[in-house]
Amino acid sequence: MKKTPLYENHLKLGGRMTDFAGWLLPVEYTGIIEEHRQVRSAAGLFDVSHMGEILITGRDAGAFLQELLTNDISNISDGKVIYSPMCLDSGGVVDDLLVYRFSAERYMLVTNASNTDRDFEWIKGHISGDVQAENVSERWAQLAIQGPSSEAILQDAVDVPLSDIRFYRFVPEMKVFGVDAIVSRTGYTGEDGFEIYVPWEMAAKVWDGLLELGRCRGLVPAGLGARDTLRFEAGLPLYGHELSRDITPLEAGLESFVKLGKKSFIGKKALCEQKERGLARKLTGFEITGKGIARSGYEIMDGDRKIGYVTSGTYSPTLGKNLGMAMLDINYCVPGAEFDVIIRNKPVRARTCTLPFYRKKYRK
Repeated sequence: MKKTPLYENHLKLGGRMTDFAGWLLPVEYTGIIEEHRQVRSAAGLFDVSHMGEILITGRDAGAFLQELLTNDISNISDGKVIYSPMCLDSGGVVDDLLVYRFSAERYMLVTNASNTDRDFEWIKGHISGDVQAENVSERWAQLAIQGPSSEAILQDAVDVPLSDIRFYRFVPEMKVFGVDAIVSRTGYTGEDGFEIYVPWEMAAKVWDGLLELGRCRGLVPAGLGARDTLRFEAGLPLYGHELSRDITPLEAGLESFVKLGKKSFIGKKALCEQKERGLARKLTGFEITGKGIARSGYEIMDGDRKIGYVTSGTYSPTLGKNLGMAMLDINYCVPGAEFDVIIRNKPVRARTCTLPFYRKKYRK
């Protein structure tokens, strides 16, 4: 089991530790619902040091990434972050990534923890031209401060005006409590916030400093449980649930991040063909109208016919409803369509609703 540099800090704070993608991480401290609501109303601090970082450098780095990713990175400027799936030839998703552009010859890819090694091998296997790939995940710790009070809290710890950083922008060199850091206005909660990359050995200094600084503004440590319910309400995909090697980004509702007009990219042929023939299924949201909570993998039925399966489901602390996301037969992906979710071998009524469940409050 791997441990982040904040493992002992989590134990001291009463974090309930769990195995996540081979890492020991806190699922909660005081309670998932309490931490969730605190992020929505004030701020939460997450340890996401399990995420991977891969550097792509060289004269042909931009052209290589343009071929590797479904999104168009050709016109992004230095200091910009872009989201993109990375696909197989079949159109299935290897991973979904954040791409940080430092310069035309230097990029950083942020990967899902469970996929980092596999992503790195995939990337190395497709390198062409003057391109170097380096897995630097062991160098970096990553903290995420999220919520409406996050800017005010973090501002007192940094040496630049955070209001100047727009959504999906980053500052490559910033001091946080005197520690060299990369800071981006990004997150995975549906709230305004920042992700902070610091050297592995300096993570505890920044973590402790932020908790102390933010206590009077309602900042709390938050675990994986709240991180999942927050991203779920915001309709953000989780790899292995809404995305996988068997689910294309078109099926996952990520059309805006798939630029079929690009000259070429891995998976383009399959995705063009899928779009031309029409989707047979697509990700949609639903609300349980009976009694029960839908969980990942539960079957969805219309009478005796299976029409899909649950990708994620939980109780929504913000909305007070039992909600879910499902990969559903395209004929049922219309507002108000009704069906049964099989919960503990019993059919429970549900109906489709619009994604995202929660209106995102990013600062654009």
